[in-house]
Amino acid sequence: MDKKIIYSGIQPTGCITLGNYIGALGNWLKLQDDDNYQCLYSIADLHALTVRQNPAEFRARTLSFFAQYLACGVCPEKNIMYFQSHVPAHAELTWILNCYTYVGEASRMTQFKDKSSKHTDNINMGLMDYPVLMASDILLYNTAMVPVGVDQKQHLELSRDIANRFNNAYSPTFTVPEPYISKMGAKIMSLADPTSKMSKSDENINATISILNSRDEVMNKFKKAVTDSDNSIRIGEDKPGITNLLTIYAAVTNKTIDQALAECADMSYGVFKQHVGEAVDTLLTPIRIKYNELMCDKAHLASIAKDGAERANYLAQKMLRKVYKKVGLYQL
Repeated sequence: MDKKIIYSGIQPTGCITLGNYIGALGNWLKLQDDDNYQCLYSIADLHALTVRQNPAEFRARTLSFFAQYLACGVCPEKNIMYFQSHVPAHAELTWILNCYTYVGEASRMTQFKDKSSKHTDNINMGLMDYPVLMASDILLYNTAMVPVGVDQKQHLELSRDIANRFNNAYSPTFTVPEPYISKMGAKIMSLADPTSKMSKSDENINATISILNSRDEVMNKFKKAVTDSDNSIRIGEDKPGITNLLTIYAAVTNKTIDQALAECADMSYGVFKQHVGEAVDTLLTPIRIKYNELMCDKAHLASIAKDGAERANYLAQKMLRKVYKKVGLYQL
C-alpha cells in the first residue's frame, strides 16, 4: 500500500512553545510511527524572506529551529526533514504555477492584505506570491494531506484550484490536496492572558513557555501565571487560568483532566503552580539537553539537513520533469 504524503512547512520564527509541542508536535510524533503516512517537514526559509531579515541572525535562527524539532523527537529517519531553499524545485515550480494563477486570486488572499497593512514600507511581490510558493511546496510531492490552521485554509484552497486548473489543461498531474484534520492536542493558552492562545510572537515574555527556557525561567513564569481570586482549583469558564494550568498539567503528565483535578484539587494556588511548573520542567529538561548537544555538533546537523534535502530533491525532480514535459519545455 502506498503511503499518503503529509507535508508541512515551518517558518523559522521565534522558538517552539509549550503550546506548539502539546498541540501539534504530539501528533507529528504519532504520525511518524504510523505506516500509513510519509511526512515531509521543511524549514520554510524562502517564505520567511517576505519580511526583511538580518542575514546572520536569520541563518542562526534557522539552524536553531531545525535543531529544536530534532530535539523534540521528530525523527529524520522516519520523516523527510530539510530546508526549503536546499530544494531548488520549490522556486522553479513556483514560476510555472505563477503562469496558472490569476492576479485577482493572489490579491484577494486575506494574509496578503493583512501583511501589506502591517508592512506598508515593504509591500513586495513575495508577499503576494507567498501562496503560489506554498502551492509549489505542496504539489511537488503529490501531497495528499496538509495540516492547516485557520490562517492557511485560503492558501490551501488556492493550491487545490491551481492543481485542478493544471490537471484540466494537461491531464492528471498533481494530487489535489486535502486538509489534514489532526486529532488535536490540548489547546494551550497564554499564562499572562488565559483567554488568548499561547503564541511565540507574544511580546510578554511571561506569557509563553519556550521549550528552551531554563528551569528557573519555567518556574518563574508559572509562579506569575494569572489565576483568579477565589482560590479553588476546578474547571470552568469562569476559571480560565486554572483551567489552562490543569490542561497543561494533564497534557505533560499524560493524565486525564479528571485525574489531574483529583490530584491537585486540595492544593493552594502557590503549591499548584509550582507543581505544574515542575511537571513541565521534567518534560522539557531532556529536550533542552538534546538541543544543546545538537547545537554543539553543527556538522551532524548539516549532515541530517543534507540527507533530507537529497531525499526531497529526488521526489521533487520527478515531479518537476513531469511538469516541464506537460507544458512543452525542451529538456536535455
